[in-house]
Amino acid sequence: MKNAAPTNLPAAPRTSSIDRDRAARTPAAALVPSLLHLGRLTAVVSGLGLPVAAMAIDVGPFSLTGFAKAEATRVSDYCKDCQVLPNENRQRYWADEMVQGRPYGAGTTSVTLLQPYLGAKFDLPQGFKLQGLLSQRWRDGEEDFKGFWYDKNVALSHEDYGSLRIGAMTTRAWSVADYPYGSNINVADAWGSSGAGYGLLTAAVRYTSRPLDVFEGDLVLEASYDDGKKGWSRNKPRFVELYAQYHKGDLVVDAMLQDTKNGTPSAFGHGPFTGLTPFPSDDTKLGGSSQSIAMIMARYQVDSKIEITGGLRGNRWSGAWAVQTDSTPPGLWNEMFNVDWSPTNNLCPCKAYPATSTDLLLGARYRMGQWTASTGMVHLGAAATQNPTDRGQSNSATINTLGLNWDSTKGYQVYGFAGMVQYAHKGLAPLSMPSNSAFTNIDSRLTTRGYWFGGGAVYVF
Repeated sequence: MKNAAPTNLPAAPRTSSIDRDRAARTPAAALVPSLLHLGRLTAVVSGLGLPVAAMAIDVGPFSLTGFAKAEATRVSDYCKDCQVLPNENRQRYWADEMVQGRPYGAGTTSVTLLQPYLGAKFDLPQGFKLQGLLSQRWRDGEEDFKGFWYDKNVALSHEDYGSLRIGAMTTRAWSVADYPYGSNINVADAWGSSGAGYGLLTAAVRYTSRPLDVFEGDLVLEASYDDGKKGWSRNKPRFVELYAQYHKGDLVVDAMLQDTKNGTPSAFGHGPFTGLTPFPSDDTKLGGSSQSIAMIMARYQVDSKIEITGGLRGNRWSGAWAVQTDSTPPGLWNEMFNVDWSPTNNLCPCKAYPATSTDLLLGARYRMGQWTASTGMVHLGAAATQNPTDRGQSNSATINTLGLNWDSTKGYQVYGFAGMVQYAHKGLAPLSMPSNSAFTNIDSRLTTRGYWFGGGAVYVF
């Protein structure tokens, strides 16, 4: 049985538009939770090694690894292009408008991913090693984030002193949350790509310590810094991430703190850290913005079959006032966040408000030879803010998943999954979500509950 999209939302202002160089890929295109995300390909957490794969191609000091993945999902309440402006930022009130009378119901989505890693390692005198890593991801045949690398960096390391890495790289808050925590229990996107963090760095410096012996376990400490896109002087971007991993026996604990200033205001933990807008010429027109996360995750191997997982994340946004940066039709706006769009505040610049929220992760896996069964849950909590306009802060979302994976041990993996999402009420999605249908393709403006199931395959080389 099909339903109709609501028809009582406000019309968009005539000056609204999508920013001219806004990425073609929207957060909602992240699709549904996936079971496997390149476990063998993730860089060693200590930062001292290259990605490890089942069937790497080695030529001298160079190593080529990678993965290819295809996945299809059946969604219970799917509405393709139900939003009048499909790719518009959810923080702009004209993105709230839905196509009047558009039917929605069961639908199918699909995604393909391809990501090769080219690494190099050279031994230097006195125990030093020089390493390089180059990696890019293609989603449905296009660059995942146009113009941004996943990895394009070099590192100098020593087993006694740790490593120093410079260049483009992924953040720990996204990469570790995505794998192993999210991917192992089918909530990679819902957990790793939500919240107030960032996922990709463009010109970072990262120091990673050697493993330290602490309380009969190994502790690795790390600090990363990035100053984002060049050309900003008044609102200079600044990114700082502190990361620690403690490993003792069957227990692993990962903790990270991201504190950022003047990056793109968002709730998309996978996104690149650059600047307030793509255009440094907007510098004098805008006020500053900041956001941060504090997150701790842990996994424990109860026995040879059972593993349990948990995580807690706090999000903080300063809010970003709405400013029209170019009034020439069709008009350009900045990247705003948590703006008061009430009728008494319709002459912009429009005020924005700080907000905080808390998100939760729980899950478990059960291994049976080459088979692994799993279940996961992500709760994206309601936010605390003084904004008199409800931009989703009163809503919450709980996502539950089940999965079953078979590993051939020869680089091939096949998997199936099912899941459901429960919103607290119908309306705009929680502030931790980058769009109103992110991660599940079930729009919170259309329904309070939805379901999906699907399957896929991954080849790791």
